[in-house]
Amino acid sequence: MSQEPLVTFLTQDAFDRLHAELEELSVNGRNEIAKRIESAREEGDLKENGGYHAAKDEQGKIEARIVQLTNLLRTATVSAAPQSHGVVEPGTVITATIAGDESVFLIGNREIAAGTDLTVYSEQSPLGAAIIGLKVGEDTTYTAPNGREIAVKVTNVETFTG
Repeated sequence: MSQEPLVTFLTQDAFDRLHAELEELSVNGRNEIAKRIESAREEGDLKENGGYHAAKDEQGKIEARIVQLTNLLRTATVSAAPQSHGVVEPGTVITATIAGDESVFLIGNREIAAGTDLTVYSEQSPLGAAIIGLKVGEDTTYTAPNGREIAVKVTNVETFTG
């Protein structure tokens, strides 16, 4: 059974920022790390060469980020943040009472909220999946990763302004 690819909502600003990061890593990041690896390799014994191992670790991180960004940008739906009409949907800022405490957070991809102080929950997270589609004033419960049932009530839904 094949799974449909995950589609992620991104604002145009987030898409442009991530695309620029991907270009930078793909060209300059790869070239710079290749030079560092070559320079460290010239120092001799690779078993005890800390600079070489650090550069190889950095190379792995760069390649992983390139794959992550490529997949994210390939499946992204790019548009303005949806105008709030009182329903929880990707790209909206939610105020909710969760287990008795008020929380304000964004539903969507963490990349959207870069540069803000907002906590982000994906639509696939236990909390996100439980509240997608709820209207202001509605409540539900969801099962936390530790197995506990947690009550949540949506008290406000706002347009994400970045």
